[in-house]
Amino acid sequence: MGLSIGLPAVPFAKDLYGPDALIMKGIDGTNWRLKGYESLGGYQALRRIFNEKITPENVIAEVKKSALRGRGGAGFPAGLKWSFMPRQFPGAKYLVCNSDEGEPGTFKDRDILRYNPHSVIEGMTIAAYAMGIPVGYNYIHGEIWDVYERFEEALEEARAAGYLGDKILGSEFNFQLHAHHGFGAYICGEETGLLESLEGKKGQPRFKPPFPASFGLYGKPTTINNTETFAAVPWIIVNGGEAFLNMGKPNNGGTKIFSISGDVARPGNYEIKLGTPFPKLLEMAGGMRDGAKLKAVIPGGSSMPVLPADIMMATDMDYDSIAKAGSMLGSGAVIVMNETRCMVKSLLRLSYFYYEESCGQCTPCREGTGWLYRMVDRIEHGKGRNEDLDQLNRVADNIQGRTICALGDAAAMPVRAFIKHYRDEFQYHIDHKKCLVAPYI
Repeated sequence: MGLSIGLPAVPFAKDLYGPDALIMKGIDGTNWRLKGYESLGGYQALRRIFNEKITPENVIAEVKKSALRGRGGAGFPAGLKWSFMPRQFPGAKYLVCNSDEGEPGTFKDRDILRYNPHSVIEGMTIAAYAMGIPVGYNYIHGEIWDVYERFEEALEEARAAGYLGDKILGSEFNFQLHAHHGFGAYICGEETGLLESLEGKKGQPRFKPPFPASFGLYGKPTTINNTETFAAVPWIIVNGGEAFLNMGKPNNGGTKIFSISGDVARPGNYEIKLGTPFPKLLEMAGGMRDGAKLKAVIPGGSSMPVLPADIMMATDMDYDSIAKAGSMLGSGAVIVMNETRCMVKSLLRLSYFYYEESCGQCTPCREGTGWLYRMVDRIEHGKGRNEDLDQLNRVADNIQGRTICALGDAAAMPVRAFIKHYRDEFQYHIDHKKCLVAPYI
């Protein structure tokens, strides 16, 4: 194909991933091609399946045993999702990788596609075999064209080596995998909005049910998983589901890549065992930048509820612990804020994002996100009223749970959490027409 790839634009920091890395173990920023992947044990899982004649049912059982949960945000058990696919369905079936990484603060999937694309290809091929699916698509976010090009090169390498296409590795299994480039709409990260876009239509979420497993791409049974979810599958097949589970916690198997940004000394991606205490993760990221004091953390991407420092410092990084603390693990985007950050200004930026990204299909989201943004904007600029805080909560309550997809929830949850934990700052803006904390420069 001869594509010109200008990656990496930023020097690859392999030391950031940590000693427990599975997906990114051995990745150095240069060994992304097929030979490099094979030198690290790549495609051993696929070869093992065909050499040992492991049945599709046993593959699914191993993924179930691993307690691998969807790494895109919802955390749904991957093996259970795979078991929903009707294997004996006579018509077309599809497999889709959701690489539409648009959640503010999240940048893990693009690193996987940039530096370890064959892990996603192998994982998708194994998943397709397990569910009897002949065709797959990787929907890649619209603002990372260079990553899309790199994945296309990796696909060509895999086809030439017999890992994709007809009669894979001499077996009777056929699987065609294609890359699809999106155009940057956040709403296309929602799985049915993604399917609509993939079909060439406006990216708007569908009503559910029916769910994609019965009515997905082109109206056919479809399974959708996140990039990181597929990339973990080869390790599970080679080492066993139990080994993956034992690396994490019950119901939280394996490792997870966390994208840390904000007021830390070393922002970046860190792959750690699920259940690792947050203070350990913060230490890996170099601690707070310039010795500042930790104030707040959004633990799973901008759509998740913010948590104060004292709660986060006593919380482990896994799905259940974060939920118990009052937030969600989400996509694994950890946004760290120090004591100089204004919570009103932070919420204003988030509210503007969800207002701009609403597809407009649902009235509560279309009208409510703009209402939230305008009220927070009023408070930030010294025009707030005492009734605004209760009104913000009421509007958020009337959005959350009342829309076709979760974007409404994503707009509402931050508002409620910011006011819950930092109401004094909002009240100070209203009373004094200025910020409680000095702006960070």
